[in-house]
Amino acid sequence: MDFELLYGIVKIILIATTPLVFAGIGELVTEKSGVLNLGVEGMMLVGAVTAFVTLVITGNYILAFTFSILSGVIMSSLFAFLVLILMSNQIATGLALTIFGIGLSSMIGKNYIGTPIEGLSPWFFVIFSFVIVFFISYFFYKTKAGLILRAVGESHNSAHALGYGVLKIRFCSIIFGGAMCALAGSYMSICYAPMWQENMTAGRGWIALALVVFATWKPGRILIGAYIFGGVSILQMNFQAWGLSLPGQFFNMAPYLATLIVLVLISSNKLRVKLSAPAALTIPFFKGR
Repeated sequence: MDFELLYGIVKIILIATTPLVFAGIGELVTEKSGVLNLGVEGMMLVGAVTAFVTLVITGNYILAFTFSILSGVIMSSLFAFLVLILMSNQIATGLALTIFGIGLSSMIGKNYIGTPIEGLSPWFFVIFSFVIVFFISYFFYKTKAGLILRAVGESHNSAHALGYGVLKIRFCSIIFGGAMCALAGSYMSICYAPMWQENMTAGRGWIALALVVFATWKPGRILIGAYIFGGVSILQMNFQAWGLSLPGQFFNMAPYLATLIVLVLISSNKLRVKLSAPAALTIPFFKGR
């Protein structure tokens, strides 16, 4: 293979998979605290449209990313209130959040489809994705706060008995996850593909959820998984360019097929998943108990 072609493929993979890293690491922190949020796709879409519309109106990139992250914080706060305070089912609430985000983003962005903007260079965010993964890994395994968060995810009753605020810790974790998902969305609409179109995340939120399982809830492995899944998406275009005679639909479904295969392979080792997944994941915490 030509070196320049290989370099180009690696470059494209790095740029294309950065939103998976942001969304994946945000969801990992949320799940490490014992909460499963399936609203990743919805938060990414709302973050994407908020950033795009803000940039069109103000022309200010800082405001665009700020309001985008704020939208993720608001949506994740709503989710946190429902599952932590009202004790709603986490899976059902997360799915509802995704449906809500898809509809809300379509409504907000309907008048901005096809509006041209000047895109931002993605390389700062590519580097930042590595930094945030390193930071979260350090936070989990080298700080007392990270140990407390992991303890809440493993046994919230024990953490509560030791005097730690379970609801507060989970709320902050959910907020962080929402902010990262919104940042992933804003990166897509301003850096990766500077435009707005409905459902432009194209299922990346679901792949980010699968990444957490693939990584067995380890931050460093999020990067590995993201580049594997992202690489499959990018290579499909090169396979077509190389004349591989397969239906186009096969290439479109390739990244999701890879996701399913990885999940099946990991799930087959039940002991490994059991030892890796937070023990209190999806289990509601009753403060009075």
